[in-house]
Amino acid sequence: MASVTVSPKYQVVIPKEVRDSMGIVSGQKIQVLSYRNRIELIPLKPMKEMKGFLKGIDTEVKRDKDRI
Repeated sequence: MASVTVSPKYQVVIPKEVRDSMGIVSGQKIQVLSYRNRIELIPLKPMKEMKGFLKGIDTEVKRDKDRI
């Protein structure tokens, strides 16, 4: 687990291992969330990259007998 230091301008550097594993590149947008006393960084991907990412997903939904 890597640790980072907050600069006087409240900036942090994402460690190279994390950037590489998540595919984060310079200029990429990242969503910042505060959740249960922690900070989460979520890389945002362009919609063009999302094409086909659900390919092969099972869309079968079990329904009650009284439903269509």
